[in-house]
Amino acid sequence: MADKRQRARVQGSWAKQLPRASGTRGEVPNNQPSNVNPEASSWGCGPQKSPQTFEFQQPTERVRDVPPVKVIEQAGVHEISRGPTGVSRLRLLPGFLSPEEADWMFSQLLAGLPWSQKTNYRQGDAYEEPRLTCWFGELPYRYAGSSMAANAQWHPVLSTLREAVQRASGRGFNSLLCNLYRDGRDSIGWHSDHEAALGPRPAIASVSLGDTRVFGLRKKPPPDEEGDFTYVEHLRVPLGHGTLLLMDGATQDDWQHQVAKEYHARGPRINLTFRTVFPEPPPARKLPLRDDAH
Repeated sequence: MADKRQRARVQGSWAKQLPRASGTRGEVPNNQPSNVNPEASSWGCGPQKSPQTFEFQQPTERVRDVPPVKVIEQAGVHEISRGPTGVSRLRLLPGFLSPEEADWMFSQLLAGLPWSQKTNYRQGDAYEEPRLTCWFGELPYRYAGSSMAANAQWHPVLSTLREAVQRASGRGFNSLLCNLYRDGRDSIGWHSDHEAALGPRPAIASVSLGDTRVFGLRKKPPPDEEGDFTYVEHLRVPLGHGTLLLMDGATQDDWQHQVAKEYHARGPRINLTFRTVFPEPPPARKLPLRDDAH
């Protein structure tokens, strides 16, 4: 029993107090590191490092800018690109037809051509073209999965206009694709006129009649861009009543063009695209297999 009382006194309030650390009040004990800031420790921040100045690091990845859209309105020859495939050129002639000539031709062709709406195919799905078309030429024309039958009966106005276009451009044309954009909702999407029947580096002459529409062009991206048009060059060419535009050189190889929808009031516009079509080679004949056993 006496042993139990002795242990209780040692473990309880009768236990002898531990000796106090040497040194005066406020001094750092000998066993505490000398580089510790006591004030910082009292705030719970721990040991403090010396302050460092911020240094800006230049980003290693190059930031690409989207090129601004360029507008071509001045008459003349415009070299729009130069590359391995050759030089791409546009020749713009506003006022190719006088206002009186353009007005008369527009009214004659709007009422006198056999306009119709074609069905095309995109990735196997059929859709109605958002415009009306007709074709003139001694050879048929195939594009976008559909074909237009040969039509050698040229409208007299178109025959006269073809002669004027050939004189102005110095090129010969044997065919004509006519497009009627009835209002701003009619359009044609991004494409190039690079069908085999047009031959290499085709020249295409375009005459515009009626309301002004913007002719857009965009540069085809290099192969390593994998079809991404984000950073390619874009051009806008307003085509007014009586304007002639000639695309030649490598334009069809290196560029795409379109007439986009416009969501404000637009009147009808006729676009006449003169081109040269060559006979397509017949499909290769399959020769019968030889039987060398006989």
